[in-house]
Parts: sequence; C-alpha cells; structure tokens
Amino acid sequence: MVIGDVHGHYDGLMRLIDLIQPTSADELYFLGDLVDRGPKSYQVVEFVKSSGYQSLRGNHEELMIAACNPADHDFMAFQLWVTCGGRQTLESYSSSAQIQGHIAWLETLPLYLDLGDYWLVHAGVHPHKKLDQQTSEEFCWIRHEFHRMSRPYFEHKTIITGHTITFTLPNVGPGQVAQGTGWLGIDTGVYHPKSGWLTALDVLDQQVYQVNVFSHQTQVLALEAALASIYPQSLHTSF
Repeated sequence: MVIGDVHGHYDGLMRLIDLIQPTSADELYFLGDLVDRGPKSYQVVEFVKSSGYQSLRGNHEELMIAACNPADHDFMAFQLWVTCGGRQTLESYSSSAQIQGHIAWLETLPLYLDLGDYWLVHAGVHPHKKLDQQTSEEFCWIRHEFHRMSRPYFEHKTIITGHTITFTLPNVGPGQVAQGTGWLGIDTGVYHPKSGWLTALDVLDQQVYQVNVFSHQTQVLALEAALASIYPQSLHTSF
C-alpha cells in the first residue's frame, strides 16, 4: 500500500488508515512530504515512525532538515521553510527536543524504494540521467522533465510518485490518479482547497483508497476507474 503526500493532515490520515484496515502483514509505504501545510505534522511523523512504516524523504522533509539543523543556523533556509508551510509544522511541536528527535529520523529516510514491479520516489527522476547520476534534488523536486518523458524510465517497473498535485497536470481532475509514460502520480492535493483528497494505492489489488479532509467523503475505487492519462505532447504546450 502506497500513500501519497500527507502534509500534516493527521486526522485525514487516521481516517484513511481506518478505511484501509491494514493488518500486521500489510506493508505501508509513504512517498514523503509527511510534514508542512497541515496542522498536525508532529502527530503524522510520530505515527509513521512509531508504527514502523517506511517513508521516503520528500522536498518538505529536505526543507525541514535544512531549516532545523542546529549546527548551521541558516536563516535563509528557515525563512524558506516557514513560507512553504513550515510555520504550521513548528506550531505542532511542543519542544525543540521533539523537533530534533524527528529530524534525526527524517535524515535516515531513503530517497527511493524498489519494490520489484514498482519503484517509489517522491518527485520523479531525470529522464536523461542514469540512476546513479541522479541527485536528491531530482528525486525530491523534479517536475517538468519527468512528466514530459516520452519513454518509460524503467522497462519493467512502474514509478509511483507524489510531489506534484495531480489536478495541476493537463486533463486530470481533483482526486484523480495521474498516469504518464511509465509512472503514476498519487499526490491528490490533501491540503489544497480545490481538492482535499488523500490517496492510497494498493498495488497488489489495484485499488485506490481515498478520504477528503474537507467534505469527509471516503471512497474505494478500482485503479482503472481513478486514472486520468496525460501525454507528453500536452505538457509541452499547456504545462
């Protein structure tokens, strides 16, 4: 089970977990961006960490790590983080010890996970670089070059990403899973007022689980019913 960007929406995540009803045998993977924008980042990180679930590092974890590094005191990094949703994250913590405890864990998170048929990464990959040439900036931040790929990056793997809210891509509506060339995008914009959907993808049963943090609607769909396809040629002109 792969879960998209949570962005501090702990209550929505708990409702999604209730909808999924995972057993002790189920494996849950988070695509990163556990933090920022939403009101309960501390609770989200603590839940994922204490539950032993695997998470990737997203760009918002990168921002938080850079901003809260006590050795650097980088004011510019702190200001950037705060303006990108870090203020809400700070307000969810009650002490600097809590923050530093979570920073130590966030620093251990991998940039990608290979699950065999599926390859998980927060943002994507640069289509013209070999895997060992990719940087954390590409894994955590890339958008346009990745979405415009005309050929799959892997021959026998599907990439699953978060990072880019799917409805910001051409021909994709709020809550829909984006399907590109060799990849699926499941960041459905939990914090965005035009969406509110938090999405999980069961790669084994090919089902999509969703909760809406604004309307409190829940739904379980076949992946095929949740998909909206995008095409590289449309991105060149309208994205």
